[in-house]
Amino acid sequence: IAITPTDIPQQPQQAKIKPVTSSDHIKGNAKAKVTLVVYSDLECPFCQKFHPETQELLKIYQDKIRLVYRHFPLSFHANAQKEAEASECVSELGGNDKFWNFVDAIFERTASNGTGFALDRLGPLAAELGVNEQQFQTCLDSGKYEKLIKEQIADGTAAGVSGTPSTFIVDSKGETQIVVGAQSIEAFKTEID
Repeated sequence: IAITPTDIPQQPQQAKIKPVTSSDHIKGNAKAKVTLVVYSDLECPFCQKFHPETQELLKIYQDKIRLVYRHFPLSFHANAQKEAEASECVSELGGNDKFWNFVDAIFERTASNGTGFALDRLGPLAAELGVNEQQFQTCLDSGKYEKLIKEQIADGTAAGVSGTPSTFIVDSKGETQIVVGAQSIEAFKTEID
């Protein structure tokens, strides 16, 4: 029997992450008392499974929590780095809502495991979401967000991220717990409550 990371209950651990700033991708109430900072990979099957759960948590807690997306593309997922860069180009050209629409679309459409969403489909997806495809492609081809993605990987690694998804639950006092893997909504509710 194969054991996956979701089969093994993970105990939350104390952790330190880089503080959330206005440059982060935030969904939900920007002033919420509880923050979920998710280090994720757009080609990770566990992240793909977990992404809808984060959306459900936003519905359950409404203005009490906010979700922050940070990039952690794994090196063995060949398309993940470029997809992360593409999401930043979408954000630059279309704003934070378009960023979240792009992330939602990738997770809905990828077959995951590294190359589940073809890189030549990124431009058409951006256009479908209302972003100028030519400007998007120019941005993506420039590699201007490669450094940002690598900085987020380094920040995550320094905070203890070794796999995806890794979620940091930050309370109103700034105390932080890390929950590793695509845990259940119930596991997160226990920590959030």
